[in-house]
Amino acid sequence: MVRTWADAIAFTPLSPVTTGHILVVPREHVPDFAASPAVSAIAMSLAAELADGMGPVNLITSRGAEATQTVRHLHLHLVPRREDDGLLLPWSPR
Repeated sequence: MVRTWADAIAFTPLSPVTTGHILVVPREHVPDFAASPAVSAIAMSLAAELADGMGPVNLITSRGAEATQTVRHLHLHLVPRREDDGLLLPWSPR
């Protein structure tokens, strides 16, 4: 466990894509970020709190299978980045 709050938890995923990768997950079940703007706002605020000291970072969430959502519970990925880390995102130039 990285951090806990009344409304969410933050932890390292089983298969982090970079060193320091963290998931921020609200305690209230919502399937994605559009399902409850209020829950999403709380999760985003807590993720921003964690990201403040991380340096360069991607904040990623998905909605729908076509957008690569595989878990039907809102979760935010904080993915620390460094130059030449080799991680390509779907919109990265190839």
